[in-house]
Amino acid sequence: MKKLIFKGAATALITPMTEDGKINYQVLQDLLEFQIQKKADAVVIAGTTGEVSTLSDEEHITLVEKAVRQVNGRIPVIAGAGSNNTAHAAWLSGECEKAGADALLHVTPYYNKASQQGLYLHFKACAQATSLPIILYNVPSRTGVNIFPATYKRLSEIDNIVACKEASGNFSQIAKTASLCKEDLTIYSGNDDQITSALALGAKGVISVLSNILPEETHNICYSYFNGDQEKSDNLQLKYLELIEGLFMDVNPIPVKQAMRAMGYPVGGCRLPLCDMDPANAEKLYAILKSYGLINSGVKAGSITVHNAKNTGNILRYNI
Repeated sequence: MKKLIFKGAATALITPMTEDGKINYQVLQDLLEFQIQKKADAVVIAGTTGEVSTLSDEEHITLVEKAVRQVNGRIPVIAGAGSNNTAHAAWLSGECEKAGADALLHVTPYYNKASQQGLYLHFKACAQATSLPIILYNVPSRTGVNIFPATYKRLSEIDNIVACKEASGNFSQIAKTASLCKEDLTIYSGNDDQITSALALGAKGVISVLSNILPEETHNICYSYFNGDQEKSDNLQLKYLELIEGLFMDVNPIPVKQAMRAMGYPVGGCRLPLCDMDPANAEKLYAILKSYGLINSGVKAGSITVHNAKNTGNILRYNI
């Protein structure tokens, strides 16, 4: 069996921004401390939720370096290193390794729509560019390409390709992948609304958007299952289903960043071409957050001024 990178819930961390659109590294440090204190099992830096597509290479590597330094070995730091340019993805892999990442996340090449053989050759080249363990990321809804089970099987025979983040939502396909690859490929859920279903097929956890705001609760969904209390795990999954749906009312990471601002976290907005939610959907999101007790009344669409925000505790050093 290949070594596990993590077991449980890894947070696909947002990238906090200042008002003028620069990365806010001070808030990054605070968010990482919050994640560690609230039982996140790993963090993913510079992934889709981290707006990697709008980061420069310099920002990308600096973000990984600063995250590694702040975490200081307490939990694994997984760096996004994917690209639809194989040479660039291979280069990023080496640079993220130099920056101190514990593992890499490689998304399928988007827009190109590579064949299964092209996917195999792409990921093989990325694996050869680093000694770090690699998690493959299959998200057809965003990339337009799907990793088939037989391709997973071929890729699992490469020593440092050790896991996949499965966000296809196709459980027949996930089951076939688990059957073919067995212990040579760890499966992680890539969908927060399907964690327990993936665990039932042998997944070892989730790479989660929800855990940006509820890391301990997301951890508990996984570990209740691992500890033999499947009913509790299922109940937690269902308890947070409406919140999960709210966090995907618009393109990720727009809603989660808007939710975090409403909760009092100074994470800023998204870089274009992503923008804030329209006021009607924002009001729906705030209503969901209120129903879970995550914000108080008074939060209105179009404003990031929050009074009496809940759930921030003393983790962040900011008074919002």
